[in-house]
Amino acid sequence: MARILIATEAGAEGLNLQFCSAIVNFDLPWNPQRIEQRIGRCHRYGQKHDVVVINFLNERNEADRRVYALLEQKFRLFTGVFGASDDILGSLDSGVDFERRILEIYQGCRSEEEIQAAFEKLQTELDEQIQTRMRSTRELLLEHFDEDVHDRLKVNLAGTQERLDRIGRLFWAVTKHALQNYADFDDQSFSFTLQNSPVELVSPGRYRLISKTQDNLPGEYLYRLSHPLGEYVIQEALRRPCPPAEVVFDSTGHFTRIAVVEHLQGRSGWLSLQHLRIESFDSEEYLLFSGVDDTGNNIDQETCEKLFNCSGQAHALQSIPDSVNERLMRDQDRHVRATLAKNLEENDRYLSEARDQLDKWAEDMEMAVQRELDDSKRQIRDLQRRSRQAPTVDEQHSLQEAIAGLERKKRKLRGHIFDIEDAIAEKRERLVESLEKRMQQKTTVTPVFTIRWSVI
Repeated sequence: MARILIATEAGAEGLNLQFCSAIVNFDLPWNPQRIEQRIGRCHRYGQKHDVVVINFLNERNEADRRVYALLEQKFRLFTGVFGASDDILGSLDSGVDFERRILEIYQGCRSEEEIQAAFEKLQTELDEQIQTRMRSTRELLLEHFDEDVHDRLKVNLAGTQERLDRIGRLFWAVTKHALQNYADFDDQSFSFTLQNSPVELVSPGRYRLISKTQDNLPGEYLYRLSHPLGEYVIQEALRRPCPPAEVVFDSTGHFTRIAVVEHLQGRSGWLSLQHLRIESFDSEEYLLFSGVDDTGNNIDQETCEKLFNCSGQAHALQSIPDSVNERLMRDQDRHVRATLAKNLEENDRYLSEARDQLDKWAEDMEMAVQRELDDSKRQIRDLQRRSRQAPTVDEQHSLQEAIAGLERKKRKLRGHIFDIEDAIAEKRERLVESLEKRMQQKTTVTPVFTIRWSVI
């Protein structure tokens, strides 16, 4: 059920509305900090959805249109890299001063030309200080923030180069590896020219990785996971063997900091990867790393994953010591057991939620029928009273017919209650069956590779 909260400007501060995912600004205040405060009510800890901001705008009012253009394009309050961050809004001398400047335009300008000229002058004054603050903030991010922070802020660190999400970066890297003998790649535009196709019915030509942030150019093939060529790339990568190898990772050449990998500089060890498939109520797959350095310390899953974000050089490895194999196998077995336990715990949680929903549904159904049954009884009592007081035989007969109809409805509703109880019992039986399936986990563990690693 949708809930609507209507508030004046007093609702812009001091409230936590993380359970809301839409904001409608009926009017746009001239102070950008006030807009940021409004949006920030929903951007609180615990928010599970993208927050949609809807702004009412009087397009016939030139001043209102220019205010919106400033808020959207210059301060990036509704879209953009940082949103309405304190760093960017702080570049203004004062939000109150900005609001005063807008008020002067509203009060002093009488024609559209005057409004245009006044806003252009204000934008020119604001541009330089905002851009300067943006550049210095980006430099700080480049120097000090970890890769995960960049991903969360959606920062474009490569200048004009498009920034891909994690899945997009992995897919691009796999594509370059699988099609290295078939295509020429351009990392700047995330496109490649397919010289000869390894897939039947897929034509040679220029392909571009599909993007949410850039226009897809005409005359190019859009490339994505579900494209036949993309499906070939994934299957080809899965088929290729991964013999033991020695891999030297270079953490210094990565375009962002990876703090957990930097801690491994100058160290080396062993690492293995296995694929775990769990068949229970649902089918789930996991990639489990097991890593250890030469001093015997374990390397956690996240660090092992981050290693493969770095560039590296691989060399053939003849054999793996028995002691290393035993250690990695013990760690692998422990990871599998922990993952199975976590999977079972999550399944039990989902089952508990389903059981709660069933109980609420059953309660609502029973209450609805019971209310209707009580209403029928009330109507019968009222008609019986009116029948006893009826002055004519015809009126008594008419009321008795109505009472008989309500009695039939009452008996039908009582039968409906039994039907509902049967339906509830049937659903509970299905829940019990699903629980039994969840308890009977079938697992398949497939080794993927084992490597000797070092970080420079």
